[in-house]
Formats: sequence, structure tokens, C-alpha cells
Amino acid sequence: MTSTSAVAPSPAPRILEQDLGELGVLRLTLNRPQERNALSSDLLAALLEALEQAEGNDAVRAVVIAANGPGFCAGHDLREITAHRSDPDGGRRFYEELFATCTRLMTAIRRSPLVFAAEVGGTATAAGCQLVATCDMAVASTTARFGVNGIDSGLFCSTPMVAVARNLPHKLAMELLTTGRLMAAEEAKVSGLVNHVVEPEALRRETDALAARLAKRSRAVLALGKRAFYAQMDMSADEAYAFTEKVIVDNLMMADAKEGIAAFLARRAPVWKDR
Repeated sequence: MTSTSAVAPSPAPRILEQDLGELGVLRLTLNRPQERNALSSDLLAALLEALEQAEGNDAVRAVVIAANGPGFCAGHDLREITAHRSDPDGGRRFYEELFATCTRLMTAIRRSPLVFAAEVGGTATAAGCQLVATCDMAVASTTARFGVNGIDSGLFCSTPMVAVARNLPHKLAMELLTTGRLMAAEEAKVSGLVNHVVEPEALRRETDALAARLAKRSRAVLALGKRAFYAQMDMSADEAYAFTEKVIVDNLMMADAKEGIAAFLARRAPVWKDR
């Protein structure tokens, strides 16, 4: 009699990979390459959960959002959206929940005390471009492309527009939204959507270097600065100065400011208290 042992099925790949490096840089890698890393409801939920965990982990100093496969993120999952057309209400309730979840993600990134950098090696369109625009900074390869091209499918990118229009000149944003044109990486850099453009083989190295610089800073001071940066953008110049005067005084009273200034004057490396 021949006996055979059952082979356990391989576990399904995670749709979001997480890796916390030695410097405290958390890499969140979108892992739906066959779907161009489209933001399904499950992937949005996984990102929100990862962000919540990161904020509660003192070891995390900065966050990089990257992606596996040839595309960074193609926006929302149109197959998932189409599948809900057969719902009794035509999908309305699911769509409301989907876009509310996406808004929570984008708002969570902006309001997070952690600094986020996008690593864009491929095309980022619609909500994928929104994700890049929402991150505090971005590094792109020369092969990356950016767009809010929902108009090609009869869907105006109204929610991606919020972040994109706050990164780009208004007329350029309107052109991309209404024509569906994709923007090359160098144009995205000149227009203010990304910080650095490098050859594909240097992308990870450049992003790691940027994240390492962030990780060496005081987490508490970065949190204060990020919060103040976005708050003052919606103020008049006079209001912004009145607001930031208070911010910088509060900053000076922090232990890490005392340590940082003392270290600078003593010509030594600071030892942050928030680690």
C-alpha cells in the first residue's frame, strides 16, 4: 500500500507587506501586482490598520509606501466596483463606504505624526496618484507616470482631485483631470508632485537615503512640524505667523529642542529623548 501525505496549500500572499528596518523606517509595500496594486476595500483596510499600528509603535521613525510589480497603484479596483453593480441598490452603499474608507486613509496620512514618503517605480493613476500626492514627499523613477485619468472611463477623479490640486498648479491639475493625460516623472518633479527623480536601479537606494535622514530626526519635533506645516497652509500670512510663533515657542520648550541645541553648540550628535 502506498501512502501519500497531504501537501498543505501555500498561504495566500499578503496584499500589504510590512518591514520595519533597523533605523525605524517602516516600509509598507502594496502587493497586488497583477491588479496594478489597485486599492481594493481590503487593501485600504490593511493600510489603515498598518498606520494605526505604526503610530502606536515608538520604534517607527518614518514610513515609506512602495509597491511590487510594474505599476505603483492604478487607483480603485474597477473590477470590485463593477461587481457591486448587481447589489439591490446598484452599489451605492458599497461605493459610499469605499470612498469614505479611502478618505479616512488619506486623512490619516496627512494627520499622522509620522512623515510619509512614496516610492514610485511605475504608473500612479487616479487614487494611486492621490496616494502619492497625500504623502509628505515622494521619490520616483524615470519610468514612473502620473495621472488622474478616471475621465477615460467616464469617472471624474473628484476625490483624487483634492490632494492632486493641492500639489500641482491649478491649470495643470485641471488639464490632467479633464483630458486623462499622463505626466512623466520629470514633469511631476518640476510641477511639485515629487521631490526626486532617479533611474530605476537607484530608486530604492534614493528612497532609503531620504527615509534614513528622516529617521535620524526627533520624532516628536517632526510630528509638531508636520502638524504645523499643514495647518498654516490654510491660513493667511498674518494668521500663519501668529500661529507659528506659538508653535516655535512650544518647540523650544521641548526636551528634544534643548538637547538638539546643546548638541549643536557642543558639536556632538544629539541623543533624542523620544526614542
